[in-house]
Amino acid sequence: MTQTLEIAHLQRFLDHLWLEHGLSANTVAAYRGDLLSLAAFLAARSRNALDAEEPQLLEFMAHDQALGARTRARRLSSLRRYYRFLVRERFRPDDPSARISAPRLGRALPKALSEADVEALLAAPDPADVVGLRDRAMLELLYATGLRVSELVGIELGQLNLRQGVVRISGKGRKERLVPLGEEAMDWLSRYLTEARGALCRGQDSRALFPTRRGGAMTRQAFWYLIKKYAARAGIAATISPHTLRHAFATHLLNHGADLRVVQMLLGHSNISTTQIYTHVATHRLKALHARHHPRG
Repeated sequence: MTQTLEIAHLQRFLDHLWLEHGLSANTVAAYRGDLLSLAAFLAARSRNALDAEEPQLLEFMAHDQALGARTRARRLSSLRRYYRFLVRERFRPDDPSARISAPRLGRALPKALSEADVEALLAAPDPADVVGLRDRAMLELLYATGLRVSELVGIELGQLNLRQGVVRISGKGRKERLVPLGEEAMDWLSRYLTEARGALCRGQDSRALFPTRRGGAMTRQAFWYLIKKYAARAGIAATISPHTLRHAFATHLLNHGADLRVVQMLLGHSNISTTQIYTHVATHRLKALHARHHPRG
């Protein structure tokens, strides 16, 4: 009975996150995974989330040393939000996570591709093939806009406006933003829509801007595979992901003099402190250039 009650409270909490805070499905899934791990950990010790105390939570946070600091920090965030919810809804009288300290996080610099590497990556798909043309358009759009991969694969045809040169994106927290495309991306998108999308849809009424051969929307995992394939074809030695192009978009804008606030809006960051890490990337590269070329570097 206690386990059933615990799962019911967990589901209410997840519904609360989605309905009231507008968190994305990926974020809610991460919270779910963290809290189900907690439930399993406590169950093995004949406890549950409704009666757990601080020592059990500390043990849970420490038991898997293979987890990185960022994953452990997210786990603690999951616990804190969950227990605050339980206290607010009067499912338990206290918050056993309140005094647990978060792990220290280093400020990791995103690894951005050089502009030459980006050009090689964009040129890797074969535009003579309908799939290659689709992939070229996707890569061009990703680099031109700095979209998250979930935003890219989720774009529907009605969100694209080539006449105005913008794409309407529904980002984290269901916040909408208009992102400019740039002439190069517009040219490739126009060519793709004219020459390839219809063949991929095969007469099906697909709303996806970038359908698969079966006419459905592409998954994040499928696009991850594609970008790795094209990176290998382009001879790029660095390990890259769809997020690498988002980093390159932001870094290259700043390197060419873009305002940080503009980059923040284009990326869809709600807080400028999230965007400020890219100033460190740009500064790092400028220092390297200075050291290489200045006579007293």
